[in-house]
Amino acid sequence: MSASLTSPLIIPCVDIQSGRAVRLYEGDPERETVYFESPLDAARHWVGRGAGLVHLVDLDAATGRGENREVIRQITGELGVPVEVGGGIRDRDTAEELLRAGVHRVVIGTAAVRSPQLVADLIAAHGPERVVVSLDARGLEVATHGWAQGSGVNVAELTPGLADAGLELLIFTDVTRDGTLRGLNRELMRQVRQLWINTLIVGGGVANVDDVRLLQEERIEGAIVGRAIYEGTLPYPVTLEG
Repeated sequence: MSASLTSPLIIPCVDIQSGRAVRLYEGDPERETVYFESPLDAARHWVGRGAGLVHLVDLDAATGRGENREVIRQITGELGVPVEVGGGIRDRDTAEELLRAGVHRVVIGTAAVRSPQLVADLIAAHGPERVVVSLDARGLEVATHGWAQGSGVNVAELTPGLADAGLELLIFTDVTRDGTLRGLNRELMRQVRQLWINTLIVGGGVANVDDVRLLQEERIEGAIVGRAIYEGTLPYPVTLEG
């Protein structure tokens, strides 16, 4: 169960597309901003600022346009802090290859909707600390295949089965606000908090410290943040005062 929060965890995100560290606007691969030519440099930057965990997303694998596996292996081998990786992990072989490469935990997205047994199998084999599910949604409808497709499945339909499978950590991303700096949708965050009793990490639109306070008020354990920390609208590391 969620505990009273004093300071939600802010996890820097490094999105990798065509070998570079980018952020997309509303998940559109054609609307990218390049922040670092080297994703390793991006990850090192946030570790240098104090990050104890870095979230990597292979955007090319998520959209079926390629993969950045070698870059991810390099980051995992050299970074010195735990790394979680998502994007295009749709079968057990892919997940276990990443785990063997030293990834701390794999993030399952589309496959959690299309092949829910995969989540249960991975948790049974590796433990809940190595497996995360990411539900990326427009409203409460889950989007799949790099956010390009609607699934027709509501978040509320998936959460009971995920809990039964032993999932401890759920990531929820509001696709309509991701990369926009529009701020979190409080009502949507509240709805998802009510649907998931275990650890909840959210994303999509985090803009400034007010959004971090919103997390605290809604008893959400943390957020994955990209553009706001890259552009400085949310200073990192984050400090809540008062």
